[in-house]
Amino acid sequence: MLRVNDLSYRIGERLILDQATFSIPDRARVGLVGRNGAGKTTLFRAILGELPTDAGAVSLPKGMRIGAVAQEAPAGPETLHAVVLAADTERARLMAEAENADGVRRAEIETRLVDIGAHSAPARAAAILHGLGFDAAAQARPCSDFSGGWRMRVALAAVLFSEPDLLLLDEPTNYLDIEGTLWLYDYLERYPRTAIIISHDRDLLDTSVDHILHLDRGKLTIYRGGYTSFARQLSEKRVLQAKAKARQDAERAHLQSFIDRFKAKATKARQAQSRVKRLAKMEPIAALLEDDVPVIHLPSPERPLSPPIVAMERVNAGYGERVVLSGLNLSLAPDDRVALLGANGNGKSTFCKLIGGRMEPLSGTMRRSSKMEVAYFAQHQLDELRPSESAVAHVRSLMPDVPEARVRAAAARLGFPASKADTPVSQLSGGEKARLLMGLAAFAGPHLLILDEPTNHLDIESRQALVEAINDYEGAVILVSHDRFLIEACADRLWIVSNGSVKAFDGDMDDYRKLVLAGPEPTDAKSAEPSGGQKAAERRSAVERRAALAPLRRKLEATEARMAKLSEAIAKIDAALADGKAFRENAAKAGDISRMRAEAVTALGAAEEEWLALSGEIEAG
Repeated sequence: MLRVNDLSYRIGERLILDQATFSIPDRARVGLVGRNGAGKTTLFRAILGELPTDAGAVSLPKGMRIGAVAQEAPAGPETLHAVVLAADTERARLMAEAENADGVRRAEIETRLVDIGAHSAPARAAAILHGLGFDAAAQARPCSDFSGGWRMRVALAAVLFSEPDLLLLDEPTNYLDIEGTLWLYDYLERYPRTAIIISHDRDLLDTSVDHILHLDRGKLTIYRGGYTSFARQLSEKRVLQAKAKARQDAERAHLQSFIDRFKAKATKARQAQSRVKRLAKMEPIAALLEDDVPVIHLPSPERPLSPPIVAMERVNAGYGERVVLSGLNLSLAPDDRVALLGANGNGKSTFCKLIGGRMEPLSGTMRRSSKMEVAYFAQHQLDELRPSESAVAHVRSLMPDVPEARVRAAAARLGFPASKADTPVSQLSGGEKARLLMGLAAFAGPHLLILDEPTNHLDIESRQALVEAINDYEGAVILVSHDRFLIEACADRLWIVSNGSVKAFDGDMDDYRKLVLAGPEPTDAKSAEPSGGQKAAERRSAVERRAALAPLRRKLEATEARMAKLSEAIAKIDAALADGKAFRENAAKAGDISRMRAEAVTALGAAEEEWLALSGEIEAG
């Protein structure tokens, strides 16, 4: 059992851990939660022994193996598979010793290797790497071939493979796509030892843990259950504590009133003195304060556009002669909420650039509304912020000829009130930078908002604020995220980016999770994917194709019905205009009728384009 007793740690004048105390039972899976900057990573460093604390102690069972993701991602010539296998240091040492051992020692080594499952280790390492997004070919490549984000996945795979007695994970989903995240949910749910996971991912905290450890203002409190249960318990605790504080405040006021009234009277002096002592001994009940979470504001477009705002017919997209996506037959309505699913590297970023107008199709027909304004947010754009300038300065660059009061009001709407408005970007937290960049991207009220991993650096409360902002926004949204809670709360449609195409998915995230977890797992990193895996992949592909066609056919029928209604309305308007009576009796009314006809014709044209796009997509599927 892990025990932390009266742990205190201070940075300058700020008390990060204030006599923090808790204990975790063996084999518990614990989610460590708290606002950004509360001290969660500091607590991890104290448990790892990397941080000398001011007071208190961390008590661990003798010989307990602690594992955490390495700060330095592996980047050498070793293959991914070899790096993960090497994480089990005992196996690696025994395997090396066995090459030269003989007799009794060789027998002892072989017995121990059997006990620790050494001979099944290559298959287990390959399965973990596969779950985190590396196919058999990738596992045989050197680490140096991969970018920093992918190498961090290898570091995560290594610590999972080593199965430490105490597993410490700090935001493990930050470098994963939704497929790797869903796999990790399942893996952690079955983890056979003790784990503590810092995460702002509500679905992980509800799916994969059985305790919540809450760090708030230096104090630690442990709750049984997942995040939803914790949130309910915390809310109830706040209500009860508020009531207790109100009762105590009333009692204190009553005692003080008696003292003030009778302390000078000899006949009441003893009673007054008694109340003074009672008041002094009364331990004040502190209110459980809720941190103020700035609202995220995503301005809606001033004027909606006619549907569809984007339509594709047999579109191919890529770079130069390299085709990344082909045969795209899709359309986007002005208020669509679409989440893109699919492993990293399958073309989600390419599709976002294509639909957002940042690249042109290689072939096919693509129509974008000429008046469409697009806002694009991606984590790598954080580098575009000017470190020495404040939020107000960034907003001022978008409002050059506007009074200062209006500039500051606009900055406040982005979540930067007077207390933060003049803080240089270099001194902002990761979450604050993400808020600023998102607000600047959507500043002008775009018709299409593309959000690529918007929840990185945001804590749970800020993610909830983002959900509310997206749901209040009246334009179209394309969402790429590994946060299942965000997808389920905001997206109305799911599109899968895989096998060089983008197709609609007729199901919810539970269905997609089953699809991901049903994927094949290789038995050896050096072998090609087995034929059974290929057949499973083909079956999944066939299921996806069938599932994709059902909603398309329903949408085609709805579009046909809309076309029929619009044609009927145009015919009635034409009859009214041909009569001429409307012009003679009320010229203004006649003008309104003419405008109605023009709008109906425009809507009919858009519906016909959508019908063509849907028909082409069904034929291609």
